Amino acid sequence: MFPALETEVKQETLPDPYEDFMYHHLQYYGYFKDHRGSLPTSATHQHVWKNNPRYLLSGSFGERQGMIPDPLQKEKLLYSLMLSSPLLRSRQLLHDEFGEVNPCLREPRDLFTFFSSSGPLQAPRWPIECEVIKENLHHIEWVPPQPEYFYQPTGNEKLPEIVGEEKGTVVFQLDSVPTEGSYFTSSRVGGKQGIIKELAVTLQGPEDKTLLFESRFESGNLQKAVRVDTYEYELTLRTDLYTNKHTQWFYFRVQNTRKDATYRFTIVNLLKPKSLYTVGMKPLMYSQLDAKTHNIGWRREGNEIRYYKNNRDDGQQAFYCLTWTIQFPHDQDTCFFAHFYPYTYTDLQCYLLSVANNPVQSQFCKLRTLCRSLAGNTVYLLTITNPSRTPQEAAAKKAVVLSARVHPGESNGSWIMKGFLDFILSNSPDAQLLRDIFVFKVVPMLNPDGVIVGNYRCSLAGRDLNRHYKTILKESFPCIWYTRNMIKRLLEEREVLLYCDFHGHSRKNNIFLYGCNNNDRKYWLHERVFPLMLSKNAPDKFSFHSCNFKVQKCKEGTGRVVMWRMGILNSYTMESTFGGSTLGNKRDTHFTTEDLKSLGYHVCDTLLDFCDPDRTKFMQCLTELKELLQQEIHKKFNELGQDMDLEGSWSDICLSDIESSTSGSDSSLSDGLPVHLLNVADELNQKKKMYKKKKKKPLQTRKQRNEQYQKNNLMQELKLTEDALSQLHGRDKGTSLDPSKMTSILTKSKERMQTEKPRPTVSCSPKRSTNSSQEPAADMKSHWSRNRYPATKRGRAAMTVYPSLHIYTYP
Repeated sequence: MFPALETEVKQETLPDPYEDFMYHHLQYYGYFKDHRGSLPTSATHQHVWKNNPRYLLSGSFGERQGMIPDPLQKEKLLYSLMLSSPLLRSRQLLHDEFGEVNPCLREPRDLFTFFSSSGPLQAPRWPIECEVIKENLHHIEWVPPQPEYFYQPTGNEKLPEIVGEEKGTVVFQLDSVPTEGSYFTSSRVGGKQGIIKELAVTLQGPEDKTLLFESRFESGNLQKAVRVDTYEYELTLRTDLYTNKHTQWFYFRVQNTRKDATYRFTIVNLLKPKSLYTVGMKPLMYSQLDAKTHNIGWRREGNEIRYYKNNRDDGQQAFYCLTWTIQFPHDQDTCFFAHFYPYTYTDLQCYLLSVANNPVQSQFCKLRTLCRSLAGNTVYLLTITNPSRTPQEAAAKKAVVLSARVHPGESNGSWIMKGFLDFILSNSPDAQLLRDIFVFKVVPMLNPDGVIVGNYRCSLAGRDLNRHYKTILKESFPCIWYTRNMIKRLLEEREVLLYCDFHGHSRKNNIFLYGCNNNDRKYWLHERVFPLMLSKNAPDKFSFHSCNFKVQKCKEGTGRVVMWRMGILNSYTMESTFGGSTLGNKRDTHFTTEDLKSLGYHVCDTLLDFCDPDRTKFMQCLTELKELLQQEIHKKFNELGQDMDLEGSWSDICLSDIESSTSGSDSSLSDGLPVHLLNVADELNQKKKMYKKKKKKPLQTRKQRNEQYQKNNLMQELKLTEDALSQLHGRDKGTSLDPSKMTSILTKSKERMQTEKPRPTVSCSPKRSTNSSQEPAADMKSHWSRNRYPATKRGRAAMTVYPSLHIYTYP
């Protein structure tokens, strides 16, 4: 960010408070390099001003001597004198090819600068209750050379009985963990103040084989470790902060390993009754010695893997256990275990730093702050699009919105996002084409607080953000409030073709989408085309048959449903498994980070197919979808033991009736607001109601005014025609009007219309005609048809008037 304040400053007292303020101000921004003693004080003002460059260049001195008659030369001398001063420095002045100072400032690189190639990254902010070790962890990226197959149970796996700390020895335990009943108050860089305690046990000597546990680092999660045998440990995960549940994600470190021993780890407080560990998923392990000596990273390890119900029942909540055995590759190694490949907030910042410092990528990828999280961490927003040649071309682009990590423990979403960004920021012709026709709005990490502290599902508000997209509490749920508001403003500017939120799934293999059924017969089944195309582009990873499009009441607060109700037809949640694939060439193998990143590329590839001007693929997918749906309906009726003639009527059946629930998580139901926020929400709702009562008629948008104006013109034209016809009808009652008189009436009516001062109009839609000329009654039918349907391409090019909005080259 900005240069830091120098640490060693002479502790002198300046006599003038203003000078003291200016000293800190200049030094903070890097313009003052000397010590306080060099700063001119009130006592030396007279001497300083007599020797000031501006003093030398003003008054009668220069005029009397006739030395500097040219004002430009005066300015050059001024800047030369300023640069020669040891107290001032500036990188903003431009120099010409001869090394002379050009008296103007450099153009700023960007409106907001987040990163500097020489400056540090923004340090993560932690709740003040959290202790954080002062170590920087880094893991290398590595792709296993061979497929990592699922674990195949033998039937002889041991189910260890849970004994607890009564019969074991606690070797690691976090002190103060905020749970249900407490709530977030404040944060700071580095978390809790004071000396960091050593929580692991002290080894009694080189022969002590006790493992040393640690989890007080970014994204770490382990609350307690109990040694129940020489090489056997029971582990307790920490619940999401300020809650008493959501134990799924784990990520911890062990030291003091022994190579030839078989260790057993058992996590004793998992909450989900079903898990991918029951169908062959293995935990991940990382060895620092292997990474350093053999360049080997995270890999799937473990034997005797079992997932079962805990036999210790406390009468409140049922817990489940995960147990596995492991043999470490080295003596005295440092190893890590994780539920899935970690991707931390610092990892994201390092990636964004590389993009910001890339002179090519930074031209079409603009980095902004969407908001600050509850703890004060930056939520980043990327706008990716190629520069447009004209404002009209920029306004014609459609938008695509992508987001990830609303659930912090679903790190697979970040790896898909990384693959997408790698491709869309590349120089591939397909990537360039996508940047030409779309504006991509990307929020790569929606819940940085949860990612930092190692939560699985919640933010520091203690709630699942993906159940609160309808919230009005901007201060308590800033990340999703600002995301929704950004998309709302985007919809006012342009069409949003697709919204997709990247998630992870703990109970199903493969990758699939959840969407929303559309009840508009004009777009029937259209929301299923993109998922079907994606399944064809990634047949060994993506399962269309696992997709679901039912909108449940308990999912009304999710991003997918809220954006769909805001008008985005193709609104999806992408679920990627923690396990692997059961399809094609990757059948029964775990996903690697490369597999997930490749899906980011397939999303881009599918976008091109989806928007291909040649609609052949689109129509083929629609035909295939109708056949699949017809088969599903037949299957459903057969299961119910009913016969039905579906010819001609099958397409009228409600799609939600033939689909099962999308529930893939035990956290589907919202917990509501925390107690300390209930009163705040009630007050805001009351204020909102009062505001609605007092609120005047809302101002209309330009598009609404244009439509109203065209409607008024049409009504006036109809009224004139009716007047003319009524006079014609008078002829039937004995009043005869000859054709010449009829023509005269219509002519006068037109003249009266033309004398009225028309309101200026600007069409906001290239598909809508702006021709408001009046037409005779005989041409009324053709007038309606032109207003109801888009004009031909030729006519549209002639009639299109783009909105006079503030359209920039970079939307």
